[in-house]
Amino acid sequence: MTPAIKRLQQVGVAHGVLRYDPREVADLGYSQQVAAALEVPPDHVFKTLICEIETGELVVAVLPGPNTLDLRKLARSAGVKKATMADAVRAQRATGYVTGGISPFGQRQQLDTYLDASALDCQAVYVSGGRRGLELQISPRDLVAQTAARVVDIVRA
Repeated sequence: MTPAIKRLQQVGVAHGVLRYDPREVADLGYSQQVAAALEVPPDHVFKTLICEIETGELVVAVLPGPNTLDLRKLARSAGVKKATMADAVRAQRATGYVTGGISPFGQRQQLDTYLDASALDCQAVYVSGGRRGLELQISPRDLVAQTAARVVDIVRA
């Protein structure tokens, strides 16, 4: 039981818990392999990235796994000029999760969250459950509600 799962159970949000062997998806096409292991479309598997904006604050970007984060779009969405990927150690301390298993739910510090708008085209999305090899199936609307996410365009064209 991870903090992410506990959080969703506490608030009574419907979700599914799916497991896969992370050793079998360790290659470059990670999200595509996770999608294949879970038998879901690759663009429904969303990755959770921790970024630092120019104010020094950490923020969360949640976007489809096959896509690349556009840091300029993220910065504009956050109302600043610059954003970078956060240092892994700082990201782990802030969220309480290890990289590769950071969930948008149940973070040690709830960071501002930016969800790519493509999520709303999905009936369900799959995000990390707080551990490598653990995914949560959830409606995008519940993801927005539980993280107070701003729905924006943050993927590179």
